Amino acid sequence: MTAVSDTPAPVPDPILSTALAADLDAADFRSEPLRRLWGDEADDALARGMREPILRAIAGDQSVLATLGRLLVLGMGQPADAVAEALPRLGVPGLVALGLARVEGDTVVPVALLRPQSFVDAEGIGEWWIASDLDEVALDGALPADHVLGVGGASRTLAEIIMPIEVDRALDLGTGCGIQALLVARHAGVVVATDISARALAYAELNAQINGVSNIDFRLGSMFEPVAGEAFDLIVSNPPFVITPRVDGVPEYEYRDGGLVGDALVEQFLRTAPDFLTRGGAAQLLGNWESRGGQAALEGRAGLDRLSSWVPADLDLWVVQREELSPLAYAELWIRDGGTTPRDAAFTPLLTAWLDDFDARGVSAVGFGYILVRRPPEASASASAPALRRVERVTQPVSNVGGALRAGLAAHDALAGGLPTTLVTSADVTEARHLLPGNDDPSIIELRQGGGFARTISVDPALAALVGACDGELTVMQIAAALADLFEVPFADLWASLEPRIRQLVIDGFMHAAE
Repeated sequence: MTAVSDTPAPVPDPILSTALAADLDAADFRSEPLRRLWGDEADDALARGMREPILRAIAGDQSVLATLGRLLVLGMGQPADAVAEALPRLGVPGLVALGLARVEGDTVVPVALLRPQSFVDAEGIGEWWIASDLDEVALDGALPADHVLGVGGASRTLAEIIMPIEVDRALDLGTGCGIQALLVARHAGVVVATDISARALAYAELNAQINGVSNIDFRLGSMFEPVAGEAFDLIVSNPPFVITPRVDGVPEYEYRDGGLVGDALVEQFLRTAPDFLTRGGAAQLLGNWESRGGQAALEGRAGLDRLSSWVPADLDLWVVQREELSPLAYAELWIRDGGTTPRDAAFTPLLTAWLDDFDARGVSAVGFGYILVRRPPEASASASAPALRRVERVTQPVSNVGGALRAGLAAHDALAGGLPTTLVTSADVTEARHLLPGNDDPSIIELRQGGGFARTISVDPALAALVGACDGELTVMQIAAALADLFEVPFADLWASLEPRIRQLVIDGFMHAAE
C-alpha cells in the first residue's frame, strides 16, 4: 500500500474562501492571463509534466500573477512578503488556515495546487478555481494513496458528455475535487455530491466556496449508501473504475481504484443506479469493461455484451466505446499514471501483477467509454415504445457529445409516435460521392456529420435522394412516392427499406422534424 499524504486535508471556511476568491479575481488569476504570462509552449509543456519552461519564461518576474503562478499552479514555495502582497485580503495566515500552505521561515510552502479551469456549457464560457493535492511534478515522485486529483482528462471528458438539461435534483457520485458537481449545479436545483474520501470532500467543499456555489450538499460514504431511499433526475459519476490487481505491493489510489476485482465496480454501479432514478432520469458515467475469452472476444464484442447484460432490458442504454487496450497497454498506462516508469525498480513487479491478474480472468482487452442509462419517461414507457438499446464504437474525434445524447434520446421518444410528417436535413450534414474513373454513377455515397459524433454513413441512391430533398417543404411520404416512381420500384418495397434507416438518421441527428 502506498503511503498516505503527510499533509492534512484543507479546511473549508466560507469567509476565508470568499477573501481568497476576491484576491484571485483582483490578480486576474485565470487561464488566459497565465498562458499569456509564460507563453503557449510553456503552458502546453506543463500539461505533459514539465514545469521548467514556465520557470524559464517567468524567471525574475516578481509580479503578483507570477508569484501566484509559481505558488499555486506549480506548487513551489514563495517569499512570504510576496505572497502577502499577492493575497492582501486573505493574507498568509488565511492561506494557512484554509490548509493550502504552511510557513517555513520566510517562505510560504504550498501543500496544495489551485489552478483555473475553463469550461464551456449551454450557458457559455466560464472558469472555476480548482484546488487539489500536489501532483507528481510538484512532489517529484509517486502519488500518495489518498491523493485528490485535480481536473484531469477523464474529468474533462465527463464534463463534455453530460447532457445539458435542467433538473431539480442531481447526484455526483464520487465527486473527487468537485468539478462535476460545480458544473451540474449550474443546471440543477440541488446537487448531492458524495465520496468515500473525506479528504476529497474537503477539497470539493472548498472549491464550491471559492467559486461561490451554494446549492451542493456534500456527503461522506461509499457508492449509493449516502443517498439511500432518494431519487434523482440526473446522476453523474467519474467513478474509480481503474482495474487494479488486489495483491500486496500494488498501490491502491483512492481517486481511481474502487477496491473491487476487475470491472466489478462499473457493474455494481449499473445494476444499482436505476433504483435511484426518477421517471425520465438518467445516469451518465465513464468506465472500463473487460473482454473475457470466447468467440465474442475474438470478434471484439465480449466487453460490450457483458456490459449490456448488467442493465435491465426495459431501461434505455447507450454505450459509446471510445477505445480498447490490450492488457499490456492498459497496465503500462496506469502504472505510469501513478508516477512509476520503466526506469524504476518497482515497474516490472507491478507489470507482472497486472498481467497475472488479467490472465486469471482470461481478459483479452479492456474497453473504455461513455455509458448512459435512463429510466424511460412515462410517455414512452409502453410496449409500443421499446427501450433504446444502443451499443457502439466511436473512435473519431467528437464534439458536443452531451447535446448529441440529449437530442438522440429526445428523437427516440418522439419516434414512439411515428415518423414526423415532414423532416429537415441538419445543417451540419454533407454528402460525399466516390466514383470509379470513367464511371458516372457513384460506387459509394456517404453522409457526413459535422458535429456530435461526427458520423459517416454509407447510403444508397434512394436514401441519399430523400435526405437531399428533405428541406421542410414536401412531406416524407411525398418524397418517397416520387422516388418510387423515379427508381421504378413498388412504393411498399422502397418504404420498407427506407423507413428504419430514416428513423436511425433522426436518432443520429442527421435529420429532425420540421418546425
